[in-house]
Amino acid sequence: MSKQPITDLIHHAYTPPAGFAAPQPAVHKASTIIFANVAAMRSRNWQTKAGYTYGLHGTPTTFMLEERLATSEGGKYCILVPSGLAAIANVAMALLKTGDEVLIPDNAYGPNKALADGELKAWGITCQLYDAMNPADLQARITPATRLVWLEAPGSVTMEFPDLPALARICRNAGVTCALDNTWGAGMAFNPFDLGGGASVDISVHALTKYPSGGGDVLMGAVITSRDDLHLKLKHTHMRTGQGVGANDTEAILRSLPSMPLRYRAHDVAARKLALWLGGRAEISKVLHPAVEGSPGHRHWRELCGERDAAAGLFSVVFDERYSTAQVDAFCDALRLFKLGYSWGGPMSLVVPYDIASMRSAQLGTWPHKGTLVRFSIGLEAVEDLQADLAQAMAALD
Repeated sequence: MSKQPITDLIHHAYTPPAGFAAPQPAVHKASTIIFANVAAMRSRNWQTKAGYTYGLHGTPTTFMLEERLATSEGGKYCILVPSGLAAIANVAMALLKTGDEVLIPDNAYGPNKALADGELKAWGITCQLYDAMNPADLQARITPATRLVWLEAPGSVTMEFPDLPALARICRNAGVTCALDNTWGAGMAFNPFDLGGGASVDISVHALTKYPSGGGDVLMGAVITSRDDLHLKLKHTHMRTGQGVGANDTEAILRSLPSMPLRYRAHDVAARKLALWLGGRAEISKVLHPAVEGSPGHRHWRELCGERDAAAGLFSVVFDERYSTAQVDAFCDALRLFKLGYSWGGPMSLVVPYDIASMRSAQLGTWPHKGTLVRFSIGLEAVEDLQADLAQAMAALD
């Protein structure tokens, strides 16, 4: 024992016995990692999971989440970052340099396009938008400078489901890396690394904020690949930019993962019921849901996701053009169970009205619908209660 109690508190010799096991993984919090000796310190390699070097490069807790996520999406490697947008940025910074070009779907997640128009543009990286529902348009826009093509399924807010295998094959034939924002699919709807017929994406990014978390209270993202060379590029950028995640956030997602298939299915079932019900209402001119017949890309969804019959809990509707934007806004305000808020995948249903025309490139065609679009994220409430909430808000429209 030391003469001063504080020293014993910091350097106590007791170590708990090995062999403890429980349903939930242990939570390891660390910035500093302790090495047994100098030889161990000098021999450790942060690029692999053979050991530990510094908290930013991984702990048993983050390694476990990475491995489980890689397995769920059919990949080999996974890197954790602070958000879904951070995952997109990690890919862009790792693969693009001055003089390069990136192609992004016109209906992609808005912040991805904003990143291209902001930081990437400032770094001398150009961007072209393409029509994801027209593979020939992607084919025509690939140039010798193209280094990265983003895919997204379905399109953000407007929910068009593209022919992912065709788009991935175009990228592969052109020798261009393709990355998929697979937040909607979440590893539940399809395997991004096996799209059928030999087609595959090179990278899958995922906002763990949504379905893996499930609580609407964690921000985190993942970058997943099966390629050794891509993983090293992504990991080097991850290290140099200090993209760490907290142990408690990691714990929260690890705790939620086992229930994700059940929650994903529950969201899906409820969303389809409500989408079909809304499709029969005179107030609605169009339902945009990949699993609903007549929705853009429904055939592509059926071919890729039909075996699992999975479609998440997200859809949009277009109100009849006789309703003004102010009336549709009042409808959203009148909802009691649906709360106004961005994001999705949590227990509470959400609603957001959008001005789609302002979000799309006029060069790729005008938005074909004249009415106001509203996106719904279906939570875990009873479908009957959500339907009643929608009905009472619609009663105030006229």
